[in-house]
Amino acid sequence: QVQVVESGGGLVQPGGSLRLSCAASGSIFSINNMAWYRQAPGKQRELVASITGGGGIYYADSAKGRFTISRDNAKNTVSLQMNSLKPEDTAVYYCNVDARVLLVGSRGYWGQGTQVTVSS
Repeated sequence: QVQVVESGGGLVQPGGSLRLSCAASGSIFSINNMAWYRQAPGKQRELVASITGGGGIYYADSAKGRFTISRDNAKNTVSLQMNSLKPEDTAVYYCNVDARVLLVGSRGYWGQGTQVTVSS
C-alpha cells in the first residue's frame, strides 16, 4: 500500500558529495517521521538522520556538520545531502517512512536501499 524508493547513490571520492532522495507513494493519509539509515558490510543497520513531521531533526554524531536532511511534504519526499564524504560512510543507505494508511494504521515502510561507495 506504500512504496518507498531511494535514488542518488553511487561512487564518489573522499571529500566529495552526494545527494540521496527518497519518495513515498501509495495510499498515504499522512506521514510522521522520515529517516535515513545505513548498513555497512558486517555491521548492524544504524540511524543516520531523521526528521519529524514538525521539522524536528536528529543526526548521528558521525553525520553532524556534514549531512543535511530535509523533506518536501507536498511531494512526500525526503533527501539527505552528504558532504565531505569519508570511506567509512560507505554503506547501503535505506529510507524509512512512518506513514498512516486509513483503516490500516501507522508503521514504518522501508525502501530497497541505494549503495554509497566512498573510495579513491
